[in-house]
Amino acid sequence: MGNGVRDWLEERTGLPSAIRHFLDEDIPASAGWPQVLGSVALFAFLIQAATGVLLALNYGPTPTEAHASIRYIMTELSAGPMIRGLHHWGASCMIVVVALHMMQVFVWGAYKKPREATWIAGCALLLVTLAFGLTGYLLPWDNKAYWGTTVTTQIVGLAPGVGVYLKRLLGAENDSIGTLTFARFYSAHVVVLPIATLLLIGLHLYLVRRHGVTPAAEDAGKPTKKFYPEQMFKDSVATFCYVLVLVLFANFAKLGLGSLADPTDTRYIPRPEWYFLFLFETLKLLQGPLEVLGAVVLPNLGILALLLVPFLDRGRAIRVRQRTVAIALTAFAVIGWAGLTEGALATTPPSMEDPDAGLRPPQPWRELPPEQLAAIGYFERDNCARCHVLGRSVSGPDLAKDPSAKPADWLLDHFTKPSLEAPNSRLTAAQKKSLVTLVTKRDDRALDAWENPPEEAIAGAMLYDARGCGFCHTLNGSGAKMAPILNGLAARRTRTWVAQHFADPPKLSPNSEMPAYKFNPQDLKAITDYVMAIPK
Repeated sequence: MGNGVRDWLEERTGLPSAIRHFLDEDIPASAGWPQVLGSVALFAFLIQAATGVLLALNYGPTPTEAHASIRYIMTELSAGPMIRGLHHWGASCMIVVVALHMMQVFVWGAYKKPREATWIAGCALLLVTLAFGLTGYLLPWDNKAYWGTTVTTQIVGLAPGVGVYLKRLLGAENDSIGTLTFARFYSAHVVVLPIATLLLIGLHLYLVRRHGVTPAAEDAGKPTKKFYPEQMFKDSVATFCYVLVLVLFANFAKLGLGSLADPTDTRYIPRPEWYFLFLFETLKLLQGPLEVLGAVVLPNLGILALLLVPFLDRGRAIRVRQRTVAIALTAFAVIGWAGLTEGALATTPPSMEDPDAGLRPPQPWRELPPEQLAAIGYFERDNCARCHVLGRSVSGPDLAKDPSAKPADWLLDHFTKPSLEAPNSRLTAAQKKSLVTLVTKRDDRALDAWENPPEEAIAGAMLYDARGCGFCHTLNGSGAKMAPILNGLAARRTRTWVAQHFADPPKLSPNSEMPAYKFNPQDLKAITDYVMAIPK
């Protein structure tokens, strides 16, 4: 039966003979472990393609849906964190493998005649791999992605003469990242670059098969060997090791998701991915008139030098250990890249943003005005739940089903003395008014917080309301504007700073008219947690 199937496939497709021809390729006697990197790079691309398809099946490719869809993938989709982890870390690992492959080819001198076109195709694949990382960076649509891409488009705009046209091509003509930028980056990432990569891989493999694996100088006179089984075994082992490393990264180096991209959060300090940090550090060293040199001239000269390597080095092939110039240039490039990258990492200030902020499900209470959240606490403090149990009626109307239709004056009197047997209310007049708003005009957000009360947040909101913070500050659209708006405070200040500011405002904010608040430790934690939890 097996022979019959093979004969059928051979007659109709020619696939068995094609596979046999591929496995029977003649390779030099010296070929071995250094030559496995090409196969690993190809397999790395296949992993990226497979995981990319799985992500695309659950991804919303618009700025309004992207962030929420990533949260869905990370928190609800089966194996979602693993799929995203494989794709994210696979991008970095693929860049490493492709760069190592290029260095191996350079040190071995495998670009010499007649393999010049093979080298140029490999350089193009390296650039496309970096472009994958660059375009995919924006797609989570969190603050890190937004501001990192903003810096990238501004660097592109520095190109003399064509900068404005390049920014227009990227959809960032006015230094703003929006729907058009997102659409073009997404289209490049999932359509343009995959097609370009497949064409370049096809060309690269064709040229490798046409000219063969580069033999070492000492191979002269030695018989060749077949690709199968020895070299195929080594390629398989190397590929398995690559997959093992990638799975370990995806499983243990947990990925987060920052807050939804906020164009007004100018305090966010952008940084590119690690493989572009060397360029970022170069721009810091070459500022002012030299900025164009670091942003445009040097990178393009580096790319041009790579492409011209086969034409600059036309000497005869020699043993690897004798290629001292090539080895020295490779070492210099690696040390320079590592030094610039380390310099960028050392000068990167710690981020004040929670790296997992975007993974938390929406919490409606974070969007409520403080007096409305505090009113939920007043409802509990006055023991209103004796009669009004949300979700089921006891002896009073079910306020979860319908808001109260009673007039405000009637409700104020009712709160003061709910019944003849009930004690008088302990609420102040202002607190009763907040409670009136809660039971008559509450929306779905307030109802959700009311049915699932976040006790610590309610305690913080009650302290905020009781201390009259709204007389000066605005929070969630409520309050005065005599003092800074408190939304997004966590992105601007540390917890320690906020706690110290409550105790002695003029010490940290000169000329501040805010009075000092001597909270006990429990109350200080409650109100600090509350104001730090409200998003921008």
